[in-house]
Amino acid sequence: MTPEFPWLTAIIAFPLIAALAIPVLPDTDGKNVRLYALGIGILEFCLIIYTFATQYDFNHPNLQLVERYSWIPQLGLNWSVGVDGLSMPLVILTGFVTTLATFAAWNIKVKPRLFYSLMLVMYSAQIAVFLAQDLLMFFMLWELELVPVYLIISIWGGAQRFYAATKFILYTALASIFILVAALALAFYGDTVTFDITELGLKEYPLGLELLAYAGLLIAFGVKLPIFPFHTWLPDAHGEAPAPGSMILAGVLLKMGGYALIRLNAQMLPHAHVYFAPVLVVLGVVNIIYGALAAFSQDNLKRRLAYSSISHMGFVLIGISSYTALGINGAMLQMISHGLIAAALFFLSGVIYERTHTLSMDKMGGMAKSMPITFALFTFASMASLALPGMSGFVGELTIFLGLTTSDIYSTGFKIAIVFLSAVGLLITPIYLLSMLRRVFYGQQSEASTELIVDAKPRELSIAFCFLVPIIGIGLYPKIVTQTYDNTTVAVASHLREALPTVAQGKSSSLYAQLNDERSQTAIVAPTIPGKLASIVP
Repeated sequence: MTPEFPWLTAIIAFPLIAALAIPVLPDTDGKNVRLYALGIGILEFCLIIYTFATQYDFNHPNLQLVERYSWIPQLGLNWSVGVDGLSMPLVILTGFVTTLATFAAWNIKVKPRLFYSLMLVMYSAQIAVFLAQDLLMFFMLWELELVPVYLIISIWGGAQRFYAATKFILYTALASIFILVAALALAFYGDTVTFDITELGLKEYPLGLELLAYAGLLIAFGVKLPIFPFHTWLPDAHGEAPAPGSMILAGVLLKMGGYALIRLNAQMLPHAHVYFAPVLVVLGVVNIIYGALAAFSQDNLKRRLAYSSISHMGFVLIGISSYTALGINGAMLQMISHGLIAAALFFLSGVIYERTHTLSMDKMGGMAKSMPITFALFTFASMASLALPGMSGFVGELTIFLGLTTSDIYSTGFKIAIVFLSAVGLLITPIYLLSMLRRVFYGQQSEASTELIVDAKPRELSIAFCFLVPIIGIGLYPKIVTQTYDNTTVAVASHLREALPTVAQGKSSSLYAQLNDERSQTAIVAPTIPGKLASIVP
């Protein structure tokens, strides 16, 4: 039932409508445009908080504030939006990071009208992706948010910006075709044609179709997350994007991939998830170790942080595949935590770049002397990234490990191997982060870090503190965040486990026909699935 006031549509439409006024806004030096865009961002964030504080029931795990309107009936396309525990915290994260990224772009002088218009359009598109409940609409919005990112990188990026922007759009746009193909295949299967995500999840699909659709969606979302080996666009994009663009890339766009894997792959195609879950766990470990090793080899500051993001997103894959509410809870917490930490690190990298005009760590050194406040803030954010206890990164990764180890779906040997290999990645993480701090801030001062460099200014300090406060708050009292989605993650885990007996009874594979009771099912599923993967994964 559509609510009396379309709250979610208002949240999506407000920045988009506001962006239309920027071309006619009276301005000469870009100051009015900056103030206007920042004001819209703050108002939008306040609208998000007010809507969820007054209209959302945190004890209700299902979709709320659902709005459905016929949009293009000839195509069967409806404007369908809704919010639950999976999307609500990520919408808040989007509003928070995008508003601060708009504030961080204060020194943008080239084409400010276009830049801030793109920021507001991207604001709307990102939120709409998290709220969309129609798969065709989801695909269109997924494509729409790529355009502002491409333009921001290609116009305001570094020396190799055209290469990075082209690589970004090719990877993400081509991968998105799999979303459209999967949507059409699932929608037209059966007696009814629908793109509604909830209704699609209720359909009974043949195993072959479900596996193919899952694989296609995994490729599309794996590029955005990103999952090895679809990750190579990310270091280039981060290395060339302006700091506000990198903040949004790391803080919001990567989270779309993790969110979509839970919303569409796991929830909508639970029987295929039984087969792919061990693959995701293994890919998660590969991400963790490969990302950490690759980060250690980078001289470019932002490229090192980009590979760090790849490593940290590996934990999200493990949490999604744990089949426990605790693991999925940890995946959500890791996405939120990483969104805050990575955005803070990329913002501070931008602060350093504005002073030194270089991202090469070999050309830095000794900057703690000339920028002591920036050094302290950067160190603090790095400690959060390496999962220091008391900060949000520690809580997220610990919850994922607990979710995996307490799962009765996987064999003990499999869980021990995964935890051990993940721990190797955790050991490499402080090495490359502490090495980064040493090369940038310690040692002898280089030409790029002279005494003339000005430390962080009040505007920059306020942005950094806005990130660091929730990082500490979540680390000390994670319930601030987890209580917003606890009920939903429990429902998702329960839904996934319900698919296990169905698979075991032979609907999806005669391999599981020998399982006669629930206890034997959970004991055998994990050891047998990896052996079956070679014949079912496309």
